Amino acid sequence: MTRISHITRNTKETQIELSINLDGTGQADISTGIGFLDHMLTLLTFHSDFDLKIIGHGDHETVGMDPHHLIEDVAIALGKCISEALGNKLGIRRYGSFTIPMDEALVTCDLDISGRPYLVFHADLSGNQKLGGYDTEMTEEFFRALAFNAGITLHLNENYGQNTHHIIEGMFKSTARALKQAVSIDEAKVNLIPSSKGLL
Repeated sequence: MTRISHITRNTKETQIELSINLDGTGQADISTGIGFLDHMLTLLTFHSDFDLKIIGHGDHETVGMDPHHLIEDVAIALGKCISEALGNKLGIRRYGSFTIPMDEALVTCDLDISGRPYLVFHADLSGNQKLGGYDTEMTEEFFRALAFNAGITLHLNENYGQNTHHIIEGMFKSTARALKQAVSIDEAKVNLIPSSKGLL
């Protein structure tokens, strides 16, 4: 079974080429022009063992514009690609949970590939509002767009922490590890939908 997807998303604000292989080896080729976002997506790729390629351009490249549109649209494209690559979801374990200690910060991700998108986001990112060209308030918007376009119930909780970089990094890493669990195939139930309703 090949779990690969590709999407081209072009709007008046952004242009994105994104491809994903859920059964990869953690190979990342990421270029959005937003250094911190590229770093987080590279970490997500490594810790999920997905192969991910993203080329993104947006109106943040225009003087005076912020990166809001590109960050959100990358997450939309990523969510859609994950959903498409999962196909009929036969045999997936569906649930994933992982806690990441990142120096003084501890962040937990719990998720369900349920087909019922939802985001619970509990984190204080007020300590540093900007990391390079990345607006930290966009972290919640990124994960909301990811969850709603992938059809995932996603809970992200900062248990505690002080350094904004560490908290956000913990979110991306814990989400990656939880996704790795959830999309993995249960060989004993490879021909079954993991739902008592028979549909996700």
